Amino acid sequence: MSSAITMASMSTYAILGCGSVGHAVAEELETEGKDVLILDKDEGRVEALRDQDLDARTADIRESTTAEAIDDRDVLLILSSDVEANMDAVQNVRDRGGEQFIVARASDPVSADELTEAGADVVINPSSVIADSALRALETGELEYKATQLAETIADTDERMAILIHRSPDPDSIASAAALQLIADSLDVDADIIYQGEIGHQENRAFVNLLGIELQQRTDVDLDDYDTFAMVDHAKGGEPEVEHDVDVVIDHFEPEHDHEADFIDVRPNVSATSTILTKYIQELDLSLDQNVATALLYGIRAETLDFKRDTTPADLTAAAYLYPFADHDTLEQVESPSMSPETLDVLAEAIRNREVKGSHLISNAGFIRDRDALSQAAQHLLNLEGITTTAVFALADDTIYLAARSKDIRMDIGAVLEDAFDEIGETAGHSTDASAEIPLGIFTGIETNEDNRDTLLELTEQAVKQKLFQAMGVDGSESGSNGS
Repeated sequence: MSSAITMASMSTYAILGCGSVGHAVAEELETEGKDVLILDKDEGRVEALRDQDLDARTADIRESTTAEAIDDRDVLLILSSDVEANMDAVQNVRDRGGEQFIVARASDPVSADELTEAGADVVINPSSVIADSALRALETGELEYKATQLAETIADTDERMAILIHRSPDPDSIASAAALQLIADSLDVDADIIYQGEIGHQENRAFVNLLGIELQQRTDVDLDDYDTFAMVDHAKGGEPEVEHDVDVVIDHFEPEHDHEADFIDVRPNVSATSTILTKYIQELDLSLDQNVATALLYGIRAETLDFKRDTTPADLTAAAYLYPFADHDTLEQVESPSMSPETLDVLAEAIRNREVKGSHLISNAGFIRDRDALSQAAQHLLNLEGITTTAVFALADDTIYLAARSKDIRMDIGAVLEDAFDEIGETAGHSTDASAEIPLGIFTGIETNEDNRDTLLELTEQAVKQKLFQAMGVDGSESGSNGS
């Protein structure tokens, strides 16, 4: 079959079989000024079509002479409700060596396959089209209902709204919270974004600083000052330390704790909470602040590894909507933050001490002052060939700090750290980005002092690697490699 004819050059059409579907298509093409020929074996129907000033002729689409009569047409729409007749029409055209672009009507998946094998370029099933249309209408209606419900819940705020994000938040959490804050502002409700832990990873700090996103440390606020509480992208951040009732829950992960919230929107079928908030901003028809648009776009990109992991159509359409509003110069600065000398030293030490088993890499960065450097080291090591999971740990302030990253869709690195260290330390994070803090004395059973630091480091390296490799499903007793 030749591909010389392109859709751009197609200008003449033939509709074979003009029932309700064919009639609707014919009217639309006529409205667009197309040259349309209609063939149908029902003489009464043909006369009625002619009365509407349509070019209609009586013909049996099963007959080979019909295929001969439409040789000069570029596009054939074979739309009879008789699928067997459609099959004959397709075969007659292809048997004559016809190279027209053919759209054929099927009745079920089996007939669709048969029509494709016979030579149809595009096969449509009206039942599927109707079902798809109904689902799109349902989705649109549901989003409209949910947006109204969300707005009403926020508008009920008397004092202030607290937007709680997970511990040591990532770009998706921060961006989603900034979007919800924008929605609250449109309703004349004051809202604060509140987080626990630290803004780790230099890239995340650059993200917050460059976009001017104001975040409040949990220790710096009194939750009694708020009467509405929202949890955004919080599911993988551990149990929330809040004694108040939660009013709003929005996430792309199923929450690990039950909440009797007035408004809940949890969508595991999208890859970023930023995607969900983008849809609400669209539905509420809000003016999109450039910084919020930039944050949301970066949140989606970060959560999907720049659209290379678990990306859904909803993520792509949200990103496409945000793209014209975003500040791409700022995005470039966020994605390429300057690296401090200490971060470079930590990365060098992590590269030197790396141990690789399969696609998993674990490294000891020694003693450090800048704990955030671990996150950057873990992220950079993830770029090594053949590596899908990294964990970098180091000692500081009598504590073992560990940062882990993974791009392996089969592994939840947050669950790995929880399995390995939850009983002896604190873990936080999710499937691709996680961290752990373990008191050194508890982990080794030895009191920390200046004289035994090197011994502790050696003991820590052996124990941490063994626990991690075991939690990852790799035998930690095997002889390792530095990956050289």
